Amino acid sequence: MDKFMDRAVKLAVENVRDGGTPFGAVLVKNGEIISEGVNELHHIYDSSGHAEMLAIRKAQEELKTLDLSDYTMYASGEPCPMCLSVMYLSGIKQGYYCESVEAAAEIGLGASKVIYEDFKKNKAERKLSMKQMPLEPGQENPMEIWAEKNTK
Repeated sequence: MDKFMDRAVKLAVENVRDGGTPFGAVLVKNGEIISEGVNELHHIYDSSGHAEMLAIRKAQEELKTLDLSDYTMYASGEPCPMCLSVMYLSGIKQGYYCESVEAAAEIGLGASKVIYEDFKKNKAERKLSMKQMPLEPGQENPMEIWAEKNTK
């Protein structure tokens, strides 16, 4: 097994032994581990405290950058939709995982599978109801302000 994936799996195993879920992640650049993370939901009571998210947060904070396009993510489990989205948003172009979303669902960790399936539905059919509330006439539009500020 690749040494970086082996590290992600070892982190996941340690996390399970600590009372957490079986997820570990390692962020790598140029053959060097830049940051690591494990699901810390059981410690920090934060639904976004996933292994990949924490590894990305640590790297971005330490490096003072949002651009992780030259980095590779190694995760013990297939990233959930949230983690995958943050990987996209941070520019990561390559990642590897061991266990699939389906394997996680088989042992009772099925939230990611449910969310992935829900995203395939039309917005009106999804479990989470999201409705647009347009700006009021005359209300400042943050997107317009940003666009003006960033096109000069």
